[in-house]
Order: sequence, then structure tokens, then C-alpha cells
Amino acid sequence: MPMAARFIDIHVVQSIPFANLNRDDTNSVKTVQYGNVLRTRVSSQSWKRAIRGVFEDRIGQAALRTRRIGERITRVLAETRGWPQDLAERAGAHTAAASSIKFELAKDPKDQKQIVANKVLTNAMVYVPETAVTELADLAEEFREALQSAKDIKKSADKSVLPTDRVEAILRSRNGVINLFGRMLAEVDNAGVDGAVQVAHALTTHETDVELDYFSAVDDITANWGDQSGSGHMGHAEFSAGTFYRYATIDLRDLAHNIGNRPDELRELAAAFLNAFVLSLPQAKKNSTAPHTIPDIAHISVRTDRPLSYAAAFESPVTASAQGGYAAPSRTTLSEYAENANRLLGTDGILDAGWAGVDTKGLDGLGTRHTSFDTLIHAALTSAMPSGGTA
Repeated sequence: MPMAARFIDIHVVQSIPFANLNRDDTNSVKTVQYGNVLRTRVSSQSWKRAIRGVFEDRIGQAALRTRRIGERITRVLAETRGWPQDLAERAGAHTAAASSIKFELAKDPKDQKQIVANKVLTNAMVYVPETAVTELADLAEEFREALQSAKDIKKSADKSVLPTDRVEAILRSRNGVINLFGRMLAEVDNAGVDGAVQVAHALTTHETDVELDYFSAVDDITANWGDQSGSGHMGHAEFSAGTFYRYATIDLRDLAHNIGNRPDELRELAAAFLNAFVLSLPQAKKNSTAPHTIPDIAHISVRTDRPLSYAAAFESPVTASAQGGYAAPSRTTLSEYAENANRLLGTDGILDAGWAGVDTKGLDGLGTRHTSFDTLIHAALTSAMPSGGTA
């Protein structure tokens, strides 16, 4: 009898035109030296955020990561529940100060030596379901009378009038987003959640060059006066282009542990993540580059043994085809490496393998060909959870 599915690996080869999807602290294209050549890189954090946005839309749930949870509560109370602004600010500050998370007071932007009462910033970012905001606002409503007579939060030693245990119970709450991606919140007991997905940094399958784009902007007023000399603004930005390899894996056992015995939800979250991984794209510089491509190919394997990245397929940089282009040879390289890697490991750990992409044949190392990304994902999930959701 075959072992139950444990991992769903997804591999994508995607060509990105002139863009800068992920910048460093100097606005430069992120890169990595791999195989002794320079590659363009997009960090896992950057692409994971893009994935999370698509994922949240797909499942109809959202999560909020912020140090300014108090300000969010203030806005809800003042704008939607009719609280006076000063009382709403005090309630927001007391909410943020009520947990075990240490906090500090925000400073006046015009005078950094002057703190602002009731502008509380938690030292750790809380990560909660969007519904937690409503729950915290409801708690403030319940304790409105106590808040009306309470003092403002003016220093980090001030105590909240709200019950710590109830605030922290709300901070421990989770939804599908947190169950899948995990949560690090050591300051609140039992709030941490181990993520069920691992996402690799994307990197080009070949050597790339970073290009400087010089630009200028015309001043419309002087141009209308007939003065065409010079410009209103000049500058430069960095960009690159290339064919990327992307990889992620879902640990079905960890996901099942996080959500409990809910097989339908397990399948829903896995499906939403796979779709989001295929369709997502970081949005940096989107207005000036519009690099909205889709993957050239997606390959999914359902495994019982261990995750398996194919990044090593591109340690030797891909050479462009005779007609130019890296996408086709990258797809071929991926297929050949997958076949060789699985021969070495053996195929007993593979329950299903398939692919969908622009090619129509010739990628036998990637398993069964599917005509669309949707049918590829459906086949993988059916293999991983034949009883509907049990991995």
C-alpha cells in the first residue's frame, strides 16, 4: 500500500521582461552569485508577499501584520462606531498596551524628542486575522466605561485597563492565511504557528546583467512657454530581465496539524496556494514596467518522502538557444534534471507528477502533460487527497 502524501512541490520557469521586481536598500536589483555567474534574484519574502495577496483574495480571508494595531482600532472606533476621536485614540492605545508585547510611544514627526500620548507602537509586529480587529474593537466597546475614566497611555510603563488574557486570546486567533504561512510571535504564549509552506528565492537560470535606465521628466509649465532646454527632473534606475526558476513546497502534515481535522479546508488551502504561486508577481515598479507574464511552465509533484528542489539544474548557467532566448532551454534543462534526480532517489516516493506549459511535448521527465494550470493542480490534489482532503 502506498504511503500517504506528505509534500506537494511546485516548480515554475517564468520569463520576466525588463523589470525590477525586488529592490535592495539602495534601489538596486537584487542579485546572487551562483555557478560563478551573476544572476538576478527575487527574495522569497518579496514573492511570498505577492503570493499571500493572491491567496487571500482566493480564499476570502485576510491577515494583518503591523506594529500599529492600536491605530487600527482607533480608526474603527472613530470612523465606523461613532466614538469621539480622543476616546478612540485612548482605546486603541490601551488595546496595544494590554498584551505581553512591549511597546513604545511614537514621536512627534516635527520634534523627535517629543513623544505623542496614545500613539502606541508594539515592539513586535502582531500578525492576526483581519477579523481580530473587529473583535478587539468589540472588547473596547465592552470596556468603554472603564476607558472613559482611564488615563492616557503616556509612557511604556503605563498599564492598560483592558484584560490581558482576553486581548492575548484574540492575538492567538488564526485563519487560513496564518495556518498556511505561519506566525512568529514569541512575546505571546502559544501564539506562534509553524508555517506549512517553504518558498525559495527565485533566481534566473542564466547569467544576467543589471542595466541602468536614464530618464528625465519634462516640466509642463516651461514646456508650454516654449522653453525646451533642459528638463524638470533627471535620474536613473536599475532593471534586469531574464528567465526565473521558482520553487515552493507544502508540507501537508504540518498544514493538517495547524487546521485540525478539516479535510475540505486542507484541500482548499493547498489549492489556493498552488494557484497563487503560479499567478502571483511582485508589484515593484509595475507602473513603469508592467511585467505581467505568466509561467512558461509549471511542474507539480506529490511526494511521500521529502521535498526536492531542482535549483541545482541551473548551477551551470543555461545557454541561450541558437535563435536566442533562455526559456526553451531552461524548460528542457528542468525536465532532464528532474528525470535524473528522480532516478537517483527512486520513484517510490512520487505519487504523482505532471506539468502544464507552452510546450506540447518533449518534457517526459516532468510526468504527465496537462492542458492548463487548473487541471494540473486538480490532478495533484486528487492524488494527494483521494478521499477529499486526507493527506
